[in-house]
Amino acid sequence: MTPTSTDNLKDNLSEAGSHLKAAAGAAGEALRGATAAAGDELRLGRANVKAELADSGLAGLAAAEAGGEAAREQMDALMDKGRDLIDSAAELIRERPLASFGVAFAAGWLVAALTRRDR
Repeated sequence: MTPTSTDNLKDNLSEAGSHLKAAAGAAGEALRGATAAAGDELRLGRANVKAELADSGLAGLAAAEAGGEAAREQMDALMDKGRDLIDSAAELIRERPLASFGVAFAAGWLVAALTRRDR
């Protein structure tokens, strides 16, 4: 007996159902694999972000320490310049005491005159 059209239809639908079932299983496995891979990538990315943030924090602390040291160096340089200016002024006063007194007197008189005008 030869198969009828109905039998052929049933066989083809059965085969299509089997293939759909297999495709659904393969899709489920693919999703599970993708989820696992995405989870691994997410964990790796999170670890990389944490490492970079930690390195950034350490670099920031090192920069702050270097900034403090640079500020100390600048302060020392300014203090040395100030001492040099004071030494120069003291030497000038020793060499020319009358001229130094005259300049100090004139500066005092000028400051006094300016403060009187403001009143």
